[in-house]
Amino acid sequence: MDRRQWLAGTAAVAAGGLWGTRALAQTAAPGPAGWPRQSIRWLVPYPPGGGTDVLARTVAEAMRLALGQPIVIENKPGASTNIAAHQVATARADGYTLMSADNAVLAFNEHLFRKLPFEPARDFSYIGGISRFPLVLVVNPAFPVQTVAQLLERAQAQPGGIHYASPGNGSPHHLAMELFKQRTGAQLTHVPYKGAAPAVADVMGGQVPCMFLDLAAGLPLMQTGKVRPLASGSAQRLAALPQVPTLAEAGVSGAEVYAFQGLLGPAGIPTAVVERLNAELNRALASPAVALRLKELGMDALAGSPTQFYTQAREEARRWGEIIQRAGVQLD
Repeated sequence: MDRRQWLAGTAAVAAGGLWGTRALAQTAAPGPAGWPRQSIRWLVPYPPGGGTDVLARTVAEAMRLALGQPIVIENKPGASTNIAAHQVATARADGYTLMSADNAVLAFNEHLFRKLPFEPARDFSYIGGISRFPLVLVVNPAFPVQTVAQLLERAQAQPGGIHYASPGNGSPHHLAMELFKQRTGAQLTHVPYKGAAPAVADVMGGQVPCMFLDLAAGLPLMQTGKVRPLASGSAQRLAALPQVPTLAEAGVSGAEVYAFQGLLGPAGIPTAVVERLNAELNRALASPAVALRLKELGMDALAGSPTQFYTQAREEARRWGEIIQRAGVQLD
């Protein structure tokens, strides 16, 4: 069977290429009988210790018990997650090489980079969602605004005079503020940092007055008053921050912003292996240990089918493509 015949036969499954199309660079494994027979590599495109890394290790441990083989976490940061993504996209499609993928690989980078060495819509097997967590607009506690309306008033009075921090160009935090600017007309000046920690430190220290901060990293800081939350990018108020309005409640419509992540493998992994991985991933997300860790990190489980994960990722890619183009953000 040639590649076009294979694609035609799987179109109903993916509605656009769920299992991917890059077969020439990848060799599909034989059937799932006896799979897995060896350890599985799980690439994390960030350094150790962050929320993505911690969650991957927690989920991998729960899946390991069911699969009966080690799952080895490998941290491969760099190039806005493209280093890890390229390694996975060109790996053998046997189910033994996986990665945690977030907004960058799933929705942003195809619009932020003029050319990528892979195509997100076609060069991966979409195994399943892992988690989703909203971003929250926060300010330094000494900054004299208590509401989004007051922030917008100050921004209008000082066009470009109010700075905001982010973990870096093209990060979900940066693009969330670009969307906020587009929805409100506010002129705010971006100060990109090399990572979330220094960005948050400067907001807490008052060097930069505001930023969008993800709930996973920022909830303890919000609860202890080290930063003041003005509004969440969630559809409903957060249970952990019931007094904080949503952006829509604060008068900013169409600005739901969150980070999400899921599990990818190379395109062409046999369907039965993808289904096994998806089942074990969903079972792990429902386990008490993982559910507790998600709660501690301020994340919601994103369990579902491979098709649901693929559809959500492509919808987000379309949505953010328009936002990124309008903002004129490019990383190369």
